[in-house]
Amino acid sequence: MAMTRKRQVLYRQGTGFWRMTAKWVLVFGALYLLDGGLLRSWGDALVWPMIGILLWAPFGIGVVWYPKKDQKIALTTRELRVRRKRLPMEKVNLLHVARLWLEGRSTADDQPVAQWRRCERGVWVPLLDGRAYGVEFRDPAAFAEAFGAFAVAACGGPDMVRARAAAETYPDPRPMRARSSGDDGSWTDLLDIFN
Repeated sequence: MAMTRKRQVLYRQGTGFWRMTAKWVLVFGALYLLDGGLLRSWGDALVWPMIGILLWAPFGIGVVWYPKKDQKIALTTRELRVRRKRLPMEKVNLLHVARLWLEGRSTADDQPVAQWRRCERGVWVPLLDGRAYGVEFRDPAAFAEAFGAFAVAACGGPDMVRARAAAETYPDPRPMRARSSGDDGSWTDLLDIFN
């Protein structure tokens, strides 16, 4: 039972490698079909797939995908995983997350979560010690919904969250700046995308 609960995934985001590869194939495949079907012969149009294959490694992987490889994220009932790094839920300020979710706000800005568009966006993850770390999501509203609903349930429901938020005090989460390159820092520094 404990293992089942530990592996329950609330939100998952891949690195986008296969999505990037599919778009690459789609673009150069379309060029091949247009060139072969409308402009030149099919044999002459084979140059487009060849160009796509030659450019895929340096540009598709190196320029488009590699900067985003750290966006592999999984939220479970026990931890937030960013690639191989793990942040236990015991260190996360779930009361703050639950309060913000019930109010429809975020720690990133004053824009309501419901108005977030599906695009790459950083979301702050508040910790109990007053720090907050930024994690980049392709669908931040979906993550906020999963994380907010989990935090509300973990804190005992909406009424309990409001009662605890009115009674308890805790430091407002402050974004952590990235450490200098000479300092290895803790693993959570790797989550901070805000310079």
